[in-house]
Amino acid sequence: MRITVGIAMGVPLFAAIACTAVVAAAPAADPAKGKTVFARCAACHRIDPKATGGMGPNLGGVYGRVAGQVPGYTYSPAMKASRLTWNDANLSRFLAGPTKAVPGTKMMAAPITNPQDRANLIAYLKAESPKK
Repeated sequence: MRITVGIAMGVPLFAAIACTAVVAAAPAADPAKGKTVFARCAACHRIDPKATGGMGPNLGGVYGRVAGQVPGYTYSPAMKASRLTWNDANLSRFLAGPTKAVPGTKMMAAPITNPQDRANLIAYLKAESPKK
């Protein structure tokens, strides 16, 4: 059996293969830099699980937790219904655009548009979460 790829099909196929080979790995996430990024969040959120106060839910132990589960915090119906587990992908998507990721969320913070800042923040949140 012989497979022939014509010019019309071969060029896009080659381009797609070439592009995937060129994508460089992002720099490693740095939890120390993530702590600095978290300063933007600290107006509303706490990271110490024992801390009280804050307009938003406590983010201590957030990594690996199901959204809408901190006792004593009144979540939006949208967040409760999202059933998201806060992992790298879901945190990144949410932090990049909270109201796009979970329409109806109460979180009105500006998106964190820089992918490296998001990765650093997620590394910090992960480091501050108990290992499961």
